[in-house]
Amino acid sequence: MKLNLRGKSKKTSAPRKVAERKTEKEKVEERREEVLARGRKFKYPLQYAKHRLVVNTIVIGVVAVVLLVVIGGLALYRFQDTGDVMYRISRIIPVSVAEIDGEKVRFSDYLMILRSSLTVFKQQSGEISSIRTGTAGEDGEGNDEEAMKLEYKRTALEQAEDYVYAMKLARELGVEVTDEEVEKVFDQHRKVGGVERSEESFLKVLNSNFGYSKDEYLRMLYLLLVKSKVEEKVDDHAREIAAEVERKLAENGGDYGKVAEELKGEVDIDSTNGLVDVKNVDGGRAVKAAELEVGANSGRFLSTNGDGYYYLRVLEKTETQVSYVSLKIPFKEFEKEVKAVREAGKVKEYIDLKREEE
Repeated sequence: MKLNLRGKSKKTSAPRKVAERKTEKEKVEERREEVLARGRKFKYPLQYAKHRLVVNTIVIGVVAVVLLVVIGGLALYRFQDTGDVMYRISRIIPVSVAEIDGEKVRFSDYLMILRSSLTVFKQQSGEISSIRTGTAGEDGEGNDEEAMKLEYKRTALEQAEDYVYAMKLARELGVEVTDEEVEKVFDQHRKVGGVERSEESFLKVLNSNFGYSKDEYLRMLYLLLVKSKVEEKVDDHAREIAAEVERKLAENGGDYGKVAEELKGEVDIDSTNGLVDVKNVDGGRAVKAAELEVGANSGRFLSTNGDGYYYLRVLEKTETQVSYVSLKIPFKEFEKEVKAVREAGKVKEYIDLKREEE
């Protein structure tokens, strides 16, 4: 019996210990849940606060962008602000000032041309006030000045439109202008006038006289080169006149005056009337003359301005100076095409350049 009692005692004590262990685990689990529950009280309000902060930030950002767009739009299109801030913004954000034959005209190009013109105007007039139309003084003395500034705006806008139309034709005709070509012209301009300036001193002259930085001047050179290449490409008439000039020069022994008279209205005649520097600013004629002997004819060559063909004969020459007579065949077809586009109503301008009284 004793043996049986001991055996029975062993069997009943084991479940009791298991129950005690389970109870302990349950206590630990309950404690863990209590701790987590307390943590949730802080976790969920914080998540809500973060969510609300993100939403508020997005709303504020959208409102700020809308305000900037509205204010910037008013400054550019309504008040026509030409200041540094709006100009820099227009260079970053590709907003348009006009459209020609479906092509957008960059506001930055228009402002670049206009600001350069106003820099020259400031030097000529000695002072410049606000360029907004209708801000003349009570005595009316500013009326002529305001009319001139309005004309600068009109000219700058039309030039920007012409450049964009030239780029459109360049794509269609396969005409390209490389960075190397632009840099080459930049170096030529740096050495113009018989003085080989350093790039630093040349840029100071550009900025002082025309308000250009290097990037702006390179952009202008690019636009000019594209336009000049397109003008040459589309002007079959100029090539026909060039052939006629060559035929007549061969027939009359190189009499430039006679050719100019016979082709009056098609060619322009010019002469240096004495010696000029071999690096004279004249569309590249002095440089070309310096390469030839006295009495020699150049044959046809393209103006460095890209606005026509030249022929010249060297009259006199020294080591540093030349004298010549020249004929110019100006390009006209591109100008006619642009005029036709304007007359067809294919130009849309987003700023008003009319006087208030109009």
